[in-house]
Amino acid sequence: SGNYYNQGGIRKKELEQSCFLLGIPASDVTVVDHRDLPDNPAVEWDTQLLATFVLKHIEANNINVVVTFDAGGVSGHANHISLYTALRYSVLHASLDASPSWCRVLVLESVNLFRKYISILDVPISCLLPGDALFILTEEETEQARRAMRCHRSQLLWFRHIYMLFSRYMVINSLRLL
Repeated sequence: SGNYYNQGGIRKKELEQSCFLLGIPASDVTVVDHRDLPDNPAVEWDTQLLATFVLKHIEANNINVVVTFDAGGVSGHANHISLYTALRYSVLHASLDASPSWCRVLVLESVNLFRKYISILDVPISCLLPGDALFILTEEETEQARRAMRCHRSQLLWFRHIYMLFSRYMVINSLRLL
């Protein structure tokens, strides 16, 4: 539920505001509040438990594409890495036991620190590297992403302002199929 520093209620409202700006209705947002899945950048979540929650949300909403972090979690955040691990686990088990029809999973590729902070200058590099999908946002889409990030006031520390100005992830995202 985003309760790191006991800010769960605040962060839930910030998430809902951000999703609204991105055109995601509140009815499509699921906030999980489970003691074994604490909001903590140093805690790895239980793969099977998390996979259960994620699959339930995918099935309940007939989702056919999921975008998540890769094994590096973009920033090394343990919770982000846990999402990747849970989805990878789900994909493997779905194909093995013919569970419900599965959707495609795309993972956002983590890049080194230099590439992470060269913004639009990373486009030529990303175009030359192999990948399954490459998204380059327009100026309007980038500003929409910034507005959505600004909704998360409780998390807007100094380094996130730098991130919003210079991070390639605000402009360009390279993904690969899981």
